[in-house]
This record gives sequence, structure tokens and C-alpha cells, in this order.
Amino acid sequence: MTIAAQLQKVHAPFVSCEFFPPADDGAMDEFYAAVDRLTQLSPLFASVTYGAGGSKQDRTLGVARELSALGFAVMSHLTCVGAKPAGLVDYMQSLRDAGVSNILALRGDPPRDKPFQWTGPFRHAEDLVRYIARQQPDVSIGVAGYPCPHPESPTFAEDRMYTLRKLDAGADFVVTQLFFDVRDYFELVDWLREHGCTKPVIPGVLPIQSFKSLRRVLSMCGASIPAKLYLELEEADRKGGAEAVRKVGIDFAVDQITRLIMGGAPGIHLYTLNKAELCLQIAREAGIG
Repeated sequence: MTIAAQLQKVHAPFVSCEFFPPADDGAMDEFYAAVDRLTQLSPLFASVTYGAGGSKQDRTLGVARELSALGFAVMSHLTCVGAKPAGLVDYMQSLRDAGVSNILALRGDPPRDKPFQWTGPFRHAEDLVRYIARQQPDVSIGVAGYPCPHPESPTFAEDRMYTLRKLDAGADFVVTQLFFDVRDYFELVDWLREHGCTKPVIPGVLPIQSFKSLRRVLSMCGASIPAKLYLELEEADRKGGAEAVRKVGIDFAVDQITRLIMGGAPGIHLYTLNKAELCLQIAREAGIG
């Protein structure tokens, strides 16, 4: 069953999980141990990241195949960076052979180590969505949404229009980028509803595990963080170090998830960072696992 079909049937708030394939073969046993632990959440689906420019395509495919064999409804990330029609057809067929019928279509980030220009038929996620929908109409397609605008978007309105265009091109649902103010999520959903779109918008939640990792993530994705939370994390780091930051992060994620579910979010997509115990604790305290 595709994710789109599951979303039509599910009633209670669900959990889904994102995993990223380890770069080191020696870390695979630990990775699959974390995956096994997170089956306790009975995730509606599991997404598998793709790597910059498709640099981890083989690992993505291998992990997607294994998770599918384990019984997960798997969604593979797929980006526009370096994508060509023939290569996409081959990769999508490999996914189908692995039992995967869900794709998260993303523009992706250009390589940072060399000059890059957006050329060819796939310059925007909208192009990728339209191509996938035409080539494999029975595949379920997800796209990214930004409660806070993408760093390259000039305004909130234009950013949300890009999201609407991806959905109109054939996407079935939205998984949001990380955010820290639930009002931003509900404003995005309200805007889409006002513009006639009723497709599911799944909020993505990133557990804060350290102050250093938070700053790295913020620099990469451009998400904003409330000043009160940032100062609280900064003080925790100064007084108690990583463990104190982790506690603040857990408490914040629990409150964020609770408010999202109470406000009507259909479920929660956890950016797990392959950290099983952290995610299990948050889910347990938020009452969703």
C-alpha cells in the first residue's frame, strides 16, 4: 500500500521516521539496531535520505530494499541535482524491484565543493514531481514544505506558492522541513487550504541533541528559531553542557509535538538522526509511542 493510500485510511495521529544511510560500512549493524528499536513506534512509513547530489544513491537503494523487506512502507528521497531522465527511470525501476512505491521528490542542494548550475529538464522539484507522476502514475509522491521560507525564497507567499505548484503537479502529500514555532506550521496549512489544497501536510520534527548540531542544521536549512528557545539552549550549554541541552531539546520536542497533534496535525515525521533512544523517549513522553 502506498503512503498516499495509508494517509487516506489512518485516523489516529501517526509517527513516521527518517533515516540516513551511514557512510561507513562498519556502522551498518548499529544503524539497523536503531531501526529495530524504532519499530516500537509502529511508524506509518520510513523515509531514506539520498545524499547531496545523489552521492549515496546506492546506499539509499540498499537501505530502502532492506527496510522494505523488514515490512516498512519505505519512501526514498530523490533529488534534481544531476538527474537525467534515463537515470531516473533506472533508479525508479530499481526502487520498484525493491518493493518501494513511494518517493520524496526534492530539488536538493547543489554540491558545495565545485561550481554548479541548474541545467537540464529538472531544475525544480515541481519538474521532478511531474516527470515521476507521468512515468509511474501508481507511485506515491511526497514533497517538502517550508513553514519558514526556503533560504532562497524572497517571500513567504512565493515560497508557499512553490509548495502549491508541486502539489498541483502531482504530489500526494507534504512533509515539512524542520521548524520550531508551531504557528508557522499551522499558517502554512491554512494558506494551502485557503488556496484549495486539502492534501495532507505532515510536520517534520527534529529533536535537538546538542547545541553544536543545532547550529550546524540551522546554517544548512535556514530555519529560524525563537530567541527564547535559543537563549535557553545557550544557557543550558553554558551551565550543564551537552546533557543539559539534550534535556531542554527533549522537553521542547515533547511540547511541540503535543501542540501539533492537539491543533490537528495528522501525525509527526521524526527526523531521527538514527538516534533510537532519543526518539523513543520523546514519543513516549508526548504520548505517541
